[in-house]
Amino acid sequence: MPRKLLLCLAAAAALSACKGEDTPAPAPSADSTAKPAPHTFSAAINAADFAEMVKTLASDEFEGRSPGSKGEELTVNYIRDQMQRIGLQPGNGDSWFQDVPMTETTADESTVLTLNQGGKTTELKFGTDMVVGTRTGQTEVKVDASDLVFVGYGVDAPEQKWNDYAGQDWKGKTVVMFVNDPGFHVDDEKLFDGKRMTYYGRWTYKFEEAARKGAAAALIVHDTAGASYGWDVVKNSWAGPQYDLPAKDDAEPRLPVQGWLSADAARALFAGAGLDLDQAYKDASKRGFKPVPLKATASVDLKSKVAQKQSRNVVGVLPGSKRADEAVLYMAHWDHLGKHEGEQGDNIYNGAVDNATGVAGILEVAEAMAHQEPKPERSVVFLAVTLEESGLLGSKYYVAHPTFPLDKIAGVINIDAMSVAGRAKDVTVTGFGSSELEDILKPLAAAQDRTLHGETSVQSGFYFRSDHFNFAKAGVPALYADGGEDLRDGGVEAGRKAAADYGSNRYHGPKDEYDAATWKLDGTVEDLQLMYGVGKELAGGDRWPNWYEGNPFKAARDTMMKAKAPATTK
Repeated sequence: MPRKLLLCLAAAAALSACKGEDTPAPAPSADSTAKPAPHTFSAAINAADFAEMVKTLASDEFEGRSPGSKGEELTVNYIRDQMQRIGLQPGNGDSWFQDVPMTETTADESTVLTLNQGGKTTELKFGTDMVVGTRTGQTEVKVDASDLVFVGYGVDAPEQKWNDYAGQDWKGKTVVMFVNDPGFHVDDEKLFDGKRMTYYGRWTYKFEEAARKGAAAALIVHDTAGASYGWDVVKNSWAGPQYDLPAKDDAEPRLPVQGWLSADAARALFAGAGLDLDQAYKDASKRGFKPVPLKATASVDLKSKVAQKQSRNVVGVLPGSKRADEAVLYMAHWDHLGKHEGEQGDNIYNGAVDNATGVAGILEVAEAMAHQEPKPERSVVFLAVTLEESGLLGSKYYVAHPTFPLDKIAGVINIDAMSVAGRAKDVTVTGFGSSELEDILKPLAAAQDRTLHGETSVQSGFYFRSDHFNFAKAGVPALYADGGEDLRDGGVEAGRKAAADYGSNRYHGPKDEYDAATWKLDGTVEDLQLMYGVGKELAGGDRWPNWYEGNPFKAARDTMMKAKAPATTK
């Protein structure tokens, strides 16, 4: 996992909301209210333009950019207007928008999960002890006295010769499992990819697999190290409206009830079955692990408000000068967690870093591309997707309904949650060693006196938690790179401290706001120049980068490209 999301409006009404950079606003008179001067954007990638976009997108007026809300309407229109101002063309036929159908489900937070264990009844409270939801689209889902079974990490991986579900019929049962991969919690480098999370470690996979097995419900035991975020992130992310593609647009199986248990609730549950939770982590990491009954049943009457709505991806295109039927695609998600009604204090989850920075970033690149000479020979698509925070749904829908055939997309560059910690000596490439797009990035980084490396928190599974992953699964080479951690001012210690502070205090919380006093955008500008450089080279030539040998997505790309004429592949 997940969300795991611009420019000032060209229209006069919207421009009045943008803050002037140079001219102080006159004091209001008794009969008029002065409006700040509109921001003037330049062709070059720069901090002032970037900041202006982020301030607007992450303002309280945009209410946290929740899909289906007033905030969405403001956001997608803002992005469209900036694409028009820059000189892009509508990227979905004659429309700037791609409608994404969605089911909005809001669980009743008074819901309790009742456990019966050894004649003792325990009620787990929503948000404190557990969070649960449904993807069925039903207003009421009941699970009655379902047997609870511990299934280790909930993994069925034939190539790893590992199956936590072997030998049982799972229909009607509630499975309880750990987050991350087997071996993670015992630091066993011989299991799976060691500390590097595989897709089997992601919570999305675990629920999908439980559904494939026929379970009635699935509960993941939360731990901060394994999930890479605290319980507050789980609680905040699962509270309020949750979104999904309608079942008719998504063939994957779905669980009636899915959710998380807090560590304390899980420890008590395991103890009631005569098990020690710490030992269970060790046992679940041994080959040959067998499911363990927890000597308990679970019951829940989950009521939800359900509405069929639609959200929108925003798509703009800069047509290529020579090979307009081929494309390079830049992407960022615009959505965040919205406004949490009834929550005391600041209840707007502004999502400044996540991901107003990414949307501002692709628009800054678009501005530079639109003014460059010579013009890009390939078309360049700028895609702002919705529903990333709900499971990468906007990009999933786009991949299923692309505006350019996937075999015509030379590469994807994803920008999600940019660093605002300052200039760095390095560049973090999430999923480092994946594709030949890195061969383009490396010399550009060297020109900035920077080196490439993989993400430090390989256990966090960031590669599976952003929108490029849907393109990767389809075979399209995708690059997800960000500012490094070895800061020119303060080194690695300062970089890791900044990342930890954001993760602990702002990520998926109401404090993720634009802060002119602490944001250092000189490094952000350098990162954007790198992302622009990769796309400029790819759009200006005839290269068709592929995945490196041994990458699991290479086979899909090879199959996709078989029908194409021979082309340079590096």
